Amino acid sequence: MLERVYFISQQTTTKTHLAAIEDALTAGCKLIQLRVKNQPEAVVLELAKAAKALCDRYNAKLIINDFPKVARAVNAWGVHVGLQDMAVSDVRAIVGSNMIVGGTANTFEHIQQRVLEGVDYIGLGPFRFTTTKEKLSPVLGLEGYQHIMNQMRAAAIYTPIVAIGGILPDDVPGLRDAGIYGVALSGAITNVQDKQQVVKQISDLYL
Repeated sequence: MLERVYFISQQTTTKTHLAAIEDALTAGCKLIQLRVKNQPEAVVLELAKAAKALCDRYNAKLIINDFPKVARAVNAWGVHVGLQDMAVSDVRAIVGSNMIVGGTANTFEHIQQRVLEGVDYIGLGPFRFTTTKEKLSPVLGLEGYQHIMNQMRAAAIYTPIVAIGGILPDDVPGLRDAGIYGVALSGAITNVQDKQQVVKQISDLYL
């Protein structure tokens, strides 16, 4: 099952991907995405091996961003691809039918495309401006999500939607009420002192 709270790793000047992932796991996150940009596949593979070992220790699920061969090599739970990345059919050919495949979307048309491609969940965003992503798509805000979720209901599309992009704990009740399945967080966990409280606060909203 896809968890409601989804941590996306980022490397900062003071913290490595693995340190950020371990912090999120310690705080109670059970779904982790290793998101490494601008590095060769061999580097990502080594990070993925370490991330998988960490996730196994905490009984958590690991998703690899952009590198299906790496996801297959470390036996990750899933793989996630952006709109400009490899086609979902090509990803499936590499990882097989049992691995979870997620895809990014920014509009209702993207969601329709992703559903036709057969993704298991959709990362829809960004919610607000975020510095963790280059080439940011148009910001949706709560109204954008509400509008797209209404379109999805009208079209009888029920693929789980995960909101992503600069989301803070206070944003979650509105997103949940709009019909969003779960939220992806990065800085909202990495940059706070009491990480456990953030994870619990958001998880409790979905109980």
